[in-house]
Amino acid sequence: MIKQKNEQDGISRRKFLGNSVAATAAFTIVPRHVLGGAGYTPPSAKLNIAAIGVGGKGRSDIAGLRDENIVALCDVDDLKMAETLRKAKEKPEYAELSAQLDKAPKYKDFRIMLDKEKHIDAVTVSTPDHFHAVAAATAMKMGKHVFVQKPLTHFVKEARILMKIAKETNVVTQMGNQGHAGEGGRLVCEWIWDGAIGPVREVQCWTNRPVWPTGMDRPKEIPSVRPSLDWNQWLGPAPWRPYHPAYVPWSWRAWCDFGTGALGDMGAHIFDHAYWPLKLEYPNKVYASSTKFNGESWPVAEVIYYEFPARGDMPPVKLTWYDGGMMPPRPEELEPGRRMGDSDGGVLFIGDKGKLMCGCYGRNPRIIPETKMQEYKRPPKTIPRSPGIHKEWVEAIKKGTKSSTDFSYSSKLVETMMLGNIAIRFADKNIDLEWDGVKGEITNLPEADEYLIRKYRKGWSL
Repeated sequence: MIKQKNEQDGISRRKFLGNSVAATAAFTIVPRHVLGGAGYTPPSAKLNIAAIGVGGKGRSDIAGLRDENIVALCDVDDLKMAETLRKAKEKPEYAELSAQLDKAPKYKDFRIMLDKEKHIDAVTVSTPDHFHAVAAATAMKMGKHVFVQKPLTHFVKEARILMKIAKETNVVTQMGNQGHAGEGGRLVCEWIWDGAIGPVREVQCWTNRPVWPTGMDRPKEIPSVRPSLDWNQWLGPAPWRPYHPAYVPWSWRAWCDFGTGALGDMGAHIFDHAYWPLKLEYPNKVYASSTKFNGESWPVAEVIYYEFPARGDMPPVKLTWYDGGMMPPRPEELEPGRRMGDSDGGVLFIGDKGKLMCGCYGRNPRIIPETKMQEYKRPPKTIPRSPGIHKEWVEAIKKGTKSSTDFSYSSKLVETMMLGNIAIRFADKNIDLEWDGVKGEITNLPEADEYLIRKYRKGWSL
């Protein structure tokens, strides 16, 4: 492990790891094969990483970073903490990780953890959606590199604020939408940029979510809080409401105060593979329709329509999002019996010269029908391939480069997604939301502005 130095001794470990290109030039890591054989990572090359949220995706994020030093853990639920420690012990290949997790200090309040553990270089944020922005902003302001699970933020303006903080602090950021690191998404980009289906003017995105109960009224019962859970800390910046098992641990995605619904859950995995190849940024119009919406939990099914202006030599695009079992019309080019996308969803690009389809995460891209796919001469692979969403982030920190879904990219993607959730709230007005992406304003419906960001509970802020 790199030794942290006093100020009088020169540059500190933190400043070294955060100082991008200059740091890379000033320090050379001895090749792994010299020190310990193939695959060996010398201790001096490892980052000190802390995890905020260790259950569910937090557990897989920790596992994805197991080649680094996991030096501190934070979760508001003792049961989740214990489960993660137990599951690490069950896998022989995680023996070294398990030892680290056992030894790592445990916290329920991430702010106390960051204050006390001065040697932390980087942080993962794998909490429910409502907690992402405050945890990420706090860590970045303390000079920590951050990996934040999708959908990055709960609100439009939070995404803009995180992008601004990341730029000001010069830390390395990454949103955890793992499909962006896959081969399929890169092929989609390379084929569309090659003109495989001509200019794209329409794209359809869909998912099988939600797979949790939604569309409910707020529960009226007030049961006792589980002893293992710090409910006040779990709520964080969200409005106070009594504990109920309808919210935690599983169905928080359904509730507007805590989650971002099906669009927030899967948009970063599916929407991303339209956003990236079509070089989208800000839509100029958003409108929506849905099943009954009570303002408490997201609808059972939604259709959200976006209109994007021309970008360079790319024409204007209409993008439609479907969830809750809703689907776009089946293209006539698709062979009988052939599935649209995959079990989680998909993307259909409609170009002037043909159609291209892929599954969730950009999986298995194909021009349709298959006869056209077979006729297509594929272009060279021009986009750098990724070692995986977690390793990509670690390499960017060590090399002083950017990750592929750093906040300059992912904040715009998520902002667009969250505008769809605002459109759901005003679907009954039968009006398009007009969005000024430069100013970050809804220009034709002032009452919608309150949903661009929330007022945080006392003690919480960005």
